[in-house]
Amino acid sequence: MTNKQQDHTMQVAAQWWAKLREPHAGDDVVEQWLAWTSEDERHLQAFEQVSALAERLGTLDPMSRHALLRDFARPTPARQRWLPLAAAASIAVAMLCGVFYVAWMQRAAGVAAQVYQSGVAQNRDFILPDGTKVALGAASSLRVTYGSDERDVEVRGGEAYFEVVHDRRRPFVVTAGNVTVRDIGTAFDVRRTGERVTVAVTQGRVAIADRHAQANPHDTLEARAGQRVSYDPDASSMTVDLITPAQATAWRSDRLEFIDEPLSVVIANLNRYASKPVHVADTDLNVLSYTGTIRTDAIDSWVEALPEVFPLRVSTQAGQVVLSDARHTQR
Repeated sequence: MTNKQQDHTMQVAAQWWAKLREPHAGDDVVEQWLAWTSEDERHLQAFEQVSALAERLGTLDPMSRHALLRDFARPTPARQRWLPLAAAASIAVAMLCGVFYVAWMQRAAGVAAQVYQSGVAQNRDFILPDGTKVALGAASSLRVTYGSDERDVEVRGGEAYFEVVHDRRRPFVVTAGNVTVRDIGTAFDVRRTGERVTVAVTQGRVAIADRHAQANPHDTLEARAGQRVSYDPDASSMTVDLITPAQATAWRSDRLEFIDEPLSVVIANLNRYASKPVHVADTDLNVLSYTGTIRTDAIDSWVEALPEVFPLRVSTQAGQVVLSDARHTQR
């Protein structure tokens, strides 16, 4: 990559860094960012560099921040490789001022917000300010808002596993589409695929509710360790089945576990790890049910074997894998 291209990539990465932290950034913004990071592995590398610098800047006072930027921007031979990052840093800091303003306004009201995201095939582990541990799956996004009365986490897409530090005074509440999950001293996994949500409890208990239920909106379903709750947005219903802790967190060991789930859900989650996206061309295939394990390091092999299980054909078109209904061809 030439210096000019690298400089441009850093600037775009800085713009994405700020855009993802805008208060009203929606799922479409996250999807566009994920598409950009998927175009070139250097895009994600640039984004991570900008994020690291921005986080460092955020911990400094204004004078130290200015000195650091001045040091990064100084064109000495020893720092030639930092020049693209310095250019991006100047953009990031300019945008950072706006972010700091929003954060300051939120802190004034007793609230602090942060967005966490991951790239395709990239899992992340981090710890929230209260000590809660989070494992974030690939191509996933969380918005975390900690207030004086409640700790709110929104799963905007993808999957996350939480080991919650219990605090009676500040409940830990996870929102995923229409579903809310309230911690009752627990560890649990939340996966959101569009508006379809699954919650798997590995320790303790959680209270799960449909926020948009028309009847008895305050009724909740309590799930215990070893149970998985699946929310179907079409039926606005929740079903409960059994799951082992190993199945609930299999994705952390490079395995995607599915139990009687629509092929559309399977493919959507597989695409969070796939180097080449898989597209379902015929919608009637989406309702096919799948139970099984997919290794994230053997996705191609799994896709190639699909015609042995389902009535479909696998082909490659325009850089993506396409699944089409074999029954249409026969007719």
